[in-house]
Amino acid sequence: MVRRIDMTGAGGVRLVAWEYEGTVPGSGGLRPGVLLLHGLLGRGSHWAGSAGWLAERHRVIALDQRGHGSSERQAASYSRAAYVGDVHAVVESLGLGPVVLIGHGLGALTAWQFAAQCPESVRALVISDMRASALGFAAQREWVDWLRGWPLPFASLAEAEKWFAAGDPWLARPNPARGAYYAEVMERAGDGWRPVFEPAHMITSREAWVHDSHWDELGQVACPTLVLRGTEGELGRAEAQEMVRVLPRGQYAELRGAGHLAHYERQEAWREAVEPFLAGALTS
Repeated sequence: MVRRIDMTGAGGVRLVAWEYEGTVPGSGGLRPGVLLLHGLLGRGSHWAGSAGWLAERHRVIALDQRGHGSSERQAASYSRAAYVGDVHAVVESLGLGPVVLIGHGLGALTAWQFAAQCPESVRALVISDMRASALGFAAQREWVDWLRGWPLPFASLAEAEKWFAAGDPWLARPNPARGAYYAEVMERAGDGWRPVFEPAHMITSREAWVHDSHWDELGQVACPTLVLRGTEGELGRAEAQEMVRVLPRGQYAELRGAGHLAHYERQEAWREAVEPFLAGALTS
């Protein structure tokens, strides 16, 4: 069962989160809180596959971050401070701390920045396919061109899914899971199917971090941290292993054949990597 929670984030922005309720006999008492943070262009529902098994032992919340999903799309700010401030507001208002943060892409960066600033509020951290190095202007220009090249509006949801599944813009490889992933962020509009976010706001959100490196903040994360990458994702092995070295309590895992959306496209393998890490981190 999934319950919608409406709340207020940093600067008064309206946020929507989704609580996944588990049913475990004899699991009375307070369960450790887990906050799931999706990537740029994503939404909380992208974590449904992970939330199901996590809710067996944890209180699981998936947040639609500002500008995404059902949360407010016209926020005044899409800065790093605003995204991190939203996490602080959610953790405080729902009493999740010390919380387990699991983030993908943009959500992973938000998670480790929050963990660096509020170490007493974070119990463990999972970073999925997010680089600590600056990507630079060329990478940003390529990504913006891809986003602006979406053939909007799509005539149908099936057409949207087919278009996104046809090929990765960087690997040029068909990926049905990718098609399903992006179909989840489409909604019916008057002229067809369009994304549930404003592309301009997504560009602004990415501009806030793509030109900077984030190694210093990573080194300030005190809790047990798993750096997880797909072998065909955006985070390379050498950089991922350097991130583990920089982290005071870092661990490394990789999923062979998985891409940037490893948590979505390879859910069983993802669980096999994350579940034992959490078991160890929460008992140490």
